[in-house]
Formats: sequence, C-alpha cells, structure tokens
Amino acid sequence: MSAAPAPSTTTPTPAGNPRSRVVIASLVGTSIEFYDFYVYATAAVLVFPTLFFPDADPTASQLSSFVTFALAFFARPVGSIIFGHFGDRIGRKATLVASLLVMGMATFLIGCLPTFDSIGVWAPVLLAVMRFAQGIGLGGEWSGAALLATENAPKGKRGVFGSLPQLGAPIGFLLANGLFIAINAAMPAGADGSVNPDFQAWGWRIPFLLSAVLVVVGLYVRFRLVESTVFRGVQESGSVAKVPLARVFRTSWRPLIVGTFGMVATYVLFYFMTTFTLSYGTTASSGVPKIGLGYPRGEFLTLLMIGVVFFGILTPVAGFLADRFGRRSTLLWTTLGIALFGLTFQFWFAASTGPVTVVTFLVVGLSLMGLTFGPMGALLPELFPTNVRYTGSAVAYNVASILGASLAPTVALALWKADGNIFLVGLYLTIAAVVTLVALLFVKETKHADFGDAEAERVLGVAADASVGDGHVRSSGSLAP
Repeated sequence: MSAAPAPSTTTPTPAGNPRSRVVIASLVGTSIEFYDFYVYATAAVLVFPTLFFPDADPTASQLSSFVTFALAFFARPVGSIIFGHFGDRIGRKATLVASLLVMGMATFLIGCLPTFDSIGVWAPVLLAVMRFAQGIGLGGEWSGAALLATENAPKGKRGVFGSLPQLGAPIGFLLANGLFIAINAAMPAGADGSVNPDFQAWGWRIPFLLSAVLVVVGLYVRFRLVESTVFRGVQESGSVAKVPLARVFRTSWRPLIVGTFGMVATYVLFYFMTTFTLSYGTTASSGVPKIGLGYPRGEFLTLLMIGVVFFGILTPVAGFLADRFGRRSTLLWTTLGIALFGLTFQFWFAASTGPVTVVTFLVVGLSLMGLTFGPMGALLPELFPTNVRYTGSAVAYNVASILGASLAPTVALALWKADGNIFLVGLYLTIAAVVTLVALLFVKETKHADFGDAEAERVLGVAADASVGDGHVRSSGSLAP
C-alpha cells in the first residue's frame, strides 16, 4: 500500500490563495507607500529645494519643494476613483498589479531625474509629475491591499488579516529612516549642519532607486494571485456595478461619510507622532517657554524608531482585539484614549527632561496609533458591499487623508509657533478624536459582515445599507439608526 501524501505546509485561504502569499502581497505595497512618504519628506527638506527649486530666497525654495510633497495628497482621491472603478469592475488582482506598478515606477524615476542645473525648469515640472503619479498609485494601493487581505481571510480572522496591510506604516518608517541613518553615517553633515556634498550630488537618489527591490517582490507575488471567490461571486451573479462611484454615492453615502470621519483622528495622530514630534524634538530650545527639545536629528530618530516598534507590535494586536471584541468597541476605547492623550502634550512632551520621558511619550502615542490603525483595515472594507467595496473604502480612506493629514502639519506648526506652547497642538488632536468618536457612534458592529453570500451581495447592490436579522450585518456596513 502506498503511503498517504504528506499534507501541504501552505494552507490555502477560501479563495485559493496561500496565506503566505496573501500576507506578502497585501503588505509590500503599503510598505512602499509609507517608505516613499518618509524618503520623499526627507529629500524635500534636505536637497530638493536647492536641486530642483534654486532661488535667491531659501524660504521660497523650501515652500516650492513642499508644494510637490503636497501634490500626492490631492492626487490620492483621483487614484482612489480610478483604481476603485477598475477594482470593482474587472477585479482586485489586475488593479493591485497596476497600482503597484504606477507607484513603483514613479518612485524609481524620481531617483533618476536630472536636476535644475541640467535641464532647467523641466526638472521641477518632471518632479511634480512623478509626485502626482505616486499619489495616483497610492490612491488605489491601500484599499486594494486591504481587500486582498480581508476577502481572503479565514472565517473570524478578518480583523487580524485586515491589520496586515497596516503594518506597512511602521515597516516603511523603519526601512526609510534606518536607511537615512545609514546614509547619514556614511555621508555625515558638516559641522555647521550643511548637507554632505556626496549626498547632495547622488546620495539622495539611493532610497528612491532601492524601492525597486520591493516593487519587484510585490509584482512577483501579486501576479501569482487568483481572484477572490467573493468578487467572483459578484461577477457570476451579474451584480457588478457599471459605475461604482455613482453607486457608492447613491446607495452607500452614509458608510462613506462615517468611514471618512472615522479615520480623521488616525491620520492626525499619525502625522503628529511622526512629523510634528520630529520637528519639535530636533528644534533647539531657548527662552521661556521652550520652543523645542533640541535633540540631534539622528538621536531623536532613534528614539522615534523605538516608538514605531510598538506601533508595529500593537497593529496586529488591535486586529486580534477587533476580532475578539469587535471593531467598534476597540476603536471607541482607543479613540477615547487618543482624546485624553492629546491633553497631555504640554505637560508631558514639552516638559521632557531626558530621553526616557521622550521615549515613553512616543511609545504611548505610537501604541495608540497601532490600536486605531489596525482595525481600520477590516472596518472600512466591511462598510461597503462587494460590488463597490474597492471604490467606497478607497474614497473614504483617501478623503480622510486630506482632512486629517494634509492639514495637520500646517495647523500644528501654526499653533506651536504662535507662542511656543504645544498645548493647543495636543488640543487639536483631541478635537479630531472627538470628531472620530461621533462618527464611530453611528457605526454598528461589522465583524459578522457576510463577505461570501453572492445572493446577499446582489441584494446589497440595490439596498446597500440593509441589515440582516439575528445580530449579523451584511457587508454594507450597518449604521446606527
């Protein structure tokens, strides 16, 4: 008698995609997204003003550089509409490949761009075009990755699987800033803080060019995916939306609103804990009140990276809690914690007397970030039926980035510089948390949303906010009456 075949070591998900492939394919794109954010932000401060926007007035050059940085935020909603349309019309797999390809090519090409000295005004024009293209790709990336994870998740584990794309934020931060620290060690700044000539000439290109490695890995894995059975069910039932964006606004406008405002505090906290704290922590302190902590950039980045490790740890923990206790409960308690945390800025961070106090502040804030960011990977997709899930979750996520992310750095800087007191900065975070709390109060629990019933999905295409009895909700994302 022949021996029984050995069991497979790779467990397939219900859609036929091995779980390891789902993890890598959903994680790599969001890792590139946040990696790109940090390397571009660093280059926009250190070298882009002089290389692409030479001007007699350094402030004007810096502002011009920041304009290109902001372009991606305005391009992202456009990308969410474009990729959401095709993701809901032709499928998740092809759209995920396309979004990663657009994003990856734009990032790589930034590292190849000639500067103003070589081609004149075309240099900043091309930089702006590449940055806008990055934003287009990013607009479709997160939602596609979240759907890949949640629509392929085992029963009862959508929260954990939905948190996997969210890990791209801490991973991208650690990769980008770890690389920056390594480059800074190899090409140290001058004694007066001036940029190293080698970094100015070619060193800044390294992080952009290296992103190609992640892109190649991501494309290889995504090409090997198969379409989820959830979306195939929609195709077979004939309920594919002809114009997903119109369908979202017509049948799922309430989930769209609460999903958008439910993400605001997450975005504000993220940019406060990464961008604002870095600025405040590295600004030299003088006078009363203090106007900064005065840490060297490399030293504060190291402290920040310790906090980001906790961000990474708490993100999947939050996914587990969301599966155990529900998305709504987990997010309500976390958002309440964010509101209280905002009130401590002046009495904790500004009064820091040493690195232990600073690290503790960063660990607490970034742990809260993990707890609020993790469940969003499951919640936003669960708010919408399958035939508009890509478009709905993408639009909510990216419009929230404009409301929370694009305004946060400017508002925080203005509030801080007004009198050197950061209590108002923390209060701004608290107000954002209150807005999110109100939005979450209008969301019913979605952890039992049915992703697999093709007939239910067909009905949901007509009645997007109908609910199922017996305590379960369909994947339209029920709203409290």
